[in-house]
Amino acid sequence: MSFHFRTFLTGLITIPLHCYGTGTVLDEVVVTATKGQTLLGNTAASIGLIDESVLRRVHHTHINEVLQRVPGVWISRGNGQEHLTAIRSPVLTGAGSCGAFVMAQDGISLRSPGFCNVNELFEATTELASRIEVVRGPDSSIYGSNAMHGVVNILTPGPVAGHRQVEMESGPNDYYRTRLALSSDTLRLDVSGTTDGGYKDESGFDQQKMLLKHRAVTGEREITTTFSYTNLNQETAGFIKGHDSYKDSGQKRDNPNPEAYRDARSFRLVSEIDQQLGKGSLVLKPYLRHVEMKFLQHFLPGQAIEENGHDSVGVSMLWNPDSWWRAGVDLEYTNAFLKETQPGPTQGGAFLMATIPQGKHYDYDVNASLAGLFFSASKSLNDVLRLTGSIRYQYTEYDYDNRMIDGRTRDDGTACGFGGCRFSRPADREDSFNNWSPRVGLIYSWSEAHQVFVSLSQGFRAPQATELYRLQNSQNVADIDPVELDSLELGFRGSTEKVSYNIALFSMSKDNFIFRDTSRQNVDNGETEHQGIELDMKMDLHEAVTASIAFTWAEHEYGNNPALSATPLKGNTIDTAPETLGSMSIKWQVTPRQTHELEWVHIGKYYEDPENRNEYEGHDLLHLRGSLSMNNSARIFYKVMNITDEDYAERADFSFGSDRYFVGTPRSVYLGLTLTL
Repeated sequence: MSFHFRTFLTGLITIPLHCYGTGTVLDEVVVTATKGQTLLGNTAASIGLIDESVLRRVHHTHINEVLQRVPGVWISRGNGQEHLTAIRSPVLTGAGSCGAFVMAQDGISLRSPGFCNVNELFEATTELASRIEVVRGPDSSIYGSNAMHGVVNILTPGPVAGHRQVEMESGPNDYYRTRLALSSDTLRLDVSGTTDGGYKDESGFDQQKMLLKHRAVTGEREITTTFSYTNLNQETAGFIKGHDSYKDSGQKRDNPNPEAYRDARSFRLVSEIDQQLGKGSLVLKPYLRHVEMKFLQHFLPGQAIEENGHDSVGVSMLWNPDSWWRAGVDLEYTNAFLKETQPGPTQGGAFLMATIPQGKHYDYDVNASLAGLFFSASKSLNDVLRLTGSIRYQYTEYDYDNRMIDGRTRDDGTACGFGGCRFSRPADREDSFNNWSPRVGLIYSWSEAHQVFVSLSQGFRAPQATELYRLQNSQNVADIDPVELDSLELGFRGSTEKVSYNIALFSMSKDNFIFRDTSRQNVDNGETEHQGIELDMKMDLHEAVTASIAFTWAEHEYGNNPALSATPLKGNTIDTAPETLGSMSIKWQVTPRQTHELEWVHIGKYYEDPENRNEYEGHDLLHLRGSLSMNNSARIFYKVMNITDEDYAERADFSFGSDRYFVGTPRSVYLGLTLTL
């Protein structure tokens, strides 16, 4: 860490810590960290909050436009609605990388934990949400498998009597979006429909999302039932190649893969039954989940078509008999499938043509069972000290059924040349995993409005089904264990009359991270180290001007020499791991009816490969947003994205001997109208 950065950080910390006053940030109610309503001041965790006013002001066209306001978080945008995730981590890639995070809606994971997808946030109804909460760091003691680097929880709005609203928005490249909200005091419907012609040639998407929520109260019981539906039909544009090609006006709109597509559909039915029991409560959440996806693997030789999906039934129970402790049980059963079929012969050299054959590569089903039991407590030791803790045990079982010929042959049983086909199909088998995950924290309140906390926690994830059963080359069994992550965190938070702040310092060590080695086998002997500092601050600069800052400095390094490369990697920075991430917004409330906001977004430079030989220079973007209420029923709003028309890459990596980029869009103007009926 440089001297200048230390000086800058010390100044930011010193300002709020010496400005004592009465604040309200510790009284903020959060639900994600403990699966139930809890005061932020009673949790020893870093939680990022995006409220409804920010969601409506940002009017995000992609989820990264909102979550970049949370320190430690980077949702790296691909093409269309695709993305990869980083939460106190590098941007993680690969089949199981999504297993490092829990993506949830109203506390229920968007996908079954063993069957995640790197793009699964496009299956959340974020455009219709009332709030987003992000737990940064491990929360496996509450959520179990996958809550290793963090949890993103999308909270949906409840019924409000007499609420009727329609919103229309348009932008460049034939972008149009319509939103509708209709609500009584017991029933609410929210709908969003988007069409986008795409900045790149022969790209774009159509997407529809719906929420239907019903609430009934009878005596001491409240039942809220939510049905959500999402559908995406996308024409996907691939990477462009060549060093700094994202700066070349002749290449920026090129689409090397006009044939690529992604179709995804999901629905979820969740009923939350909240029953008062004496001084406490019992909350039951039975749920059904269905997801399905079909896409062209345009990024791989052979361009096979993948079809995957699963159906789940489950129940989450939370018993809160007392104000200081609670216990929970999670049960889930999932039936999943995956198919991979290559419609034509592989293009390229003789080796690729021989080892990646036309026809079916994989076709398997997996029945998965999950049972988790957790206990959490938060108890005041005296007037200034609070002890918190939680622990979870989880059992995960997979029953795998290969619906093809075992081994690495073609789908008709004939052998491939050069020693065998790339794709290896294990014989039918069962696998199970047992995990314990503890967490303990101590909170010291030196005034009513200022706290410091320390937390020790462990996160884990069981292997994903694709890591166990989608094998390659000569591997017949993936003998891999769950990934574990140990975390130590020190946090400062509080507020004064004009300033609220959250500062977190974290150090994490990950063992057994799973990857595909240079022999194309799935192994689990990776180790990584993660350290960083996060700042989340809001300041009233004037009675009409507010500033918000989210800044992260972090290092993510290889802790050993995993066989990702022929060269040693220990001590290298992990690829796609910027040292600095940040955003800052200044909101000007000109009048009660008129608001403008200027936002700066910073992505620091990062390496594109594990060997640290190729680097993306990073970028800084400026965005301008605003709204004007014409009267009590009509409001117009605008967005000017990338107002300086910066050349940048949404994502950069190095593969197959070349730099590859998803190109960022140039200056773009969006206009919209909201009508309250």
